[in-house]
Amino acid sequence: MAHDHNHSHGTGNVSDGVLLWTVIVNLGLSVFEFGAGVVSGSVALMADALHNTNDAAALGIAYIARKISRKGADETYTFGYRRAELIGAMIQLTALIVVGLYLVYEAVKRMINPEPLLGEWMMIAAGVALVVDIATAWLLWSMSKGSLNVKAAFLHNLTDAAASLAVLAGGAAITWLDWSWVDPVLTLGIAGYILWMSVGLLKKTSRILMEGAPDFLDPSELKEAVTAIESVIEIHHLHIWQLDEEHCSLEAHIVVDANTSMSGLEELKVTLKELLHDQFRIEHSTLEFEMQGMDCEDHMNHRKHTTLDD
Repeated sequence: MAHDHNHSHGTGNVSDGVLLWTVIVNLGLSVFEFGAGVVSGSVALMADALHNTNDAAALGIAYIARKISRKGADETYTFGYRRAELIGAMIQLTALIVVGLYLVYEAVKRMINPEPLLGEWMMIAAGVALVVDIATAWLLWSMSKGSLNVKAAFLHNLTDAAASLAVLAGGAAITWLDWSWVDPVLTLGIAGYILWMSVGLLKKTSRILMEGAPDFLDPSELKEAVTAIESVIEIHHLHIWQLDEEHCSLEAHIVVDANTSMSGLEELKVTLKELLHDQFRIEHSTLEFEMQGMDCEDHMNHRKHTTLDD
C-alpha cells in the first residue's frame, strides 16, 4: 500500500503577501543576528543567523517559484516551470553545506583558542530572534486552515525558536557563569543540524532532478496492484518520476488479454488511471496497451501497418 507522505514546504495555502513579509522579516533578523554575532564575538549567534538566512531563502525561493509556475507550460517548456524551485534549492543547499563545514571549523578553532565574548549581546539578539521565530510560526499557523503542509512549516519555525532559545541560554551562561565553552558547543550543534538537514534535502532534490522514482512509492507494489486487475497480464517499460515534490508522472506498457475488446480497453484505461491516482498519487499517466502474445516490436510494426492501411 502506498503511503501518502507530503513533503511540501508548507507555502501552498499562504498568500503571496504574507509569504513575502516572512522573507523580509527573516532576512532582517539574519542581518541583525549576524551583526550582533560579530560585535559579541559569538559564532553560535552567527550560525543561528545563517540558519535563519536559509529559512528566508527557502521561503523566497518558494515565493519566486510560485510566481514563475503560474506562467504554465509553453511550447519550449512543455512541463511548465515547476522545477525552478528545485534548481534554486540545489544551489542554496550546496552553499549551505559549505557554510556548515565552515562553522564546524570555526567552532573547533574557538575551542582550541577561546576568545572573549559579550554574553549580553548574545541574549539580546537571541531574544529578538526568538520573538520573530514565534511570530512567524503563529502567522503560518493562523493561515493553515487545516493544511498539514503549513503545519509542517509551523513546526519547522518552532525548531528555529528552539535554536534561538539555546543561544539565549548560552548567552546567560556566558554572562553569569563565564562558561565561554558553551558558544562553540552550541555552534557545533547548530552546524550539525544545518548539515544533517541540507544533506537530506540535497539527496531528495537530486533524486527528483535525476527523475528517480518517488521515495513514497514502491514500484513493486504498483506492479502488483496493476496486474491484479482483470484482463491485465503484465506491465513493463515502467517509468515513474516527479516534476516536483507534489506532481508525479508515469508511463508504461500494459499487456492485456488478447480477447479484450476496444470498449474493454477504454474501461480498463479509466480503471488503471483511477488506481494510479488514488492509491499511488500519480497525477499524470501515459499508458500504451499491447495484446498478449505480441512483443513491443511486433506491436509497433502492427501500429505502423494499421496507420498505413488507414
